[in-house]
Parts: sequence; C-alpha cells; structure tokens
Amino acid sequence: MPDNQLFETEIGDETIYKGRIVNLHVQRVRLPNGKEAKREIVFHSGAVAIVPLLPGDQTILVRQFRKPAGKVLLEVPAGTLNPQEDLQSAANRELREETGYQAHSWQRMGGIFVAPGYSTEYIHLYLASDLTRAPLQADDDEFIETINLPLQAAIEKIYSGEIEDAKTVSGLLMAIRFISR
Repeated sequence: MPDNQLFETEIGDETIYKGRIVNLHVQRVRLPNGKEAKREIVFHSGAVAIVPLLPGDQTILVRQFRKPAGKVLLEVPAGTLNPQEDLQSAANRELREETGYQAHSWQRMGGIFVAPGYSTEYIHLYLASDLTRAPLQADDDEFIETINLPLQAAIEKIYSGEIEDAKTVSGLLMAIRFISR
C-alpha cells in the first residue's frame, strides 16, 4: 500500500497545555477511510544524545534519578535542544555539562523517535571521541554521577536489563557499528 493511503489529515487542533519542555495538543484527524479520530500529541523540540568514547573503547555513562521511571537510570549523556540551537552545539554543550569533556571528533549515527504514537520527540544520536577535559556548569536541577565502562560492558548491561533507557540502548548498539568500521 502506498504511504499516501495511510496518511491522516489534521482537521482541528487544540492546545491543552504549554510547558517549558513539552506542549500537549489534541488534534482531530481525518483517517484514510474518511472517518474522524482524535490524537493526543506531545510536542517536543527534540534532543541530542551522545555516546562519548575514551581511549580503549571506554564510554562515559551518567546515572540520574528519573521521576517518570521512579528510579535511577544509567544513560548516555543527552539533553533537549534549546530554541534555534544547532545540533552540534547542543551535543557539545550536553557532553560538557554532563561529563566534563568536549569532543574533537563527532560522528552523527542517526536518530530515533522516542514514542511516535503520541510524541514528536526525535533524538539525534552522536558518537563523540578524541575527548579532552572542558567542564561546563551542570544545570541547577540535574544531579548526576558519571560512570566509565568499557563499551562491551555497557552493551552487556543492555542484555542484563540494567540499561532500560531507549536512547541509551539505541546509541550504544549503534556505536558498536560505527567503531567497528
């Protein structure tokens, strides 16, 4: 079936909530069969996530409490894009804020939609290497701990269930492909 036979057409939009990070809309759409339906959509400006690589294929992960998950998660450094901020600047800023390193070599690995059934959030994934110390002040509301692990040990934490964060799973698995080239 061609894509255009699957499209939904927006016929109405109501903003329910405007926040600092997300906006919630309820949209009315016309389905491919002509019927109408409602879609609840979380609009998000997007984000970057970075797999930092130290010599010896060591990676830097961050541990932080995530209120929606109700626990501390092990993640790659990441953050939301600021208005009009380019992707490379955002990735560099987040890497410096969360790990204290800056990268001199960057590779864009791709990207992922976080939850396309209800959110527009798209995370751009980067591999960062040739790291040097260059800390930036962390955000006031972030309390994180950094952990250095061999990349293969981080991959094992995916399979053991210790890493549950989708951007981290995607980023680490994609990094394996990029460093084995």
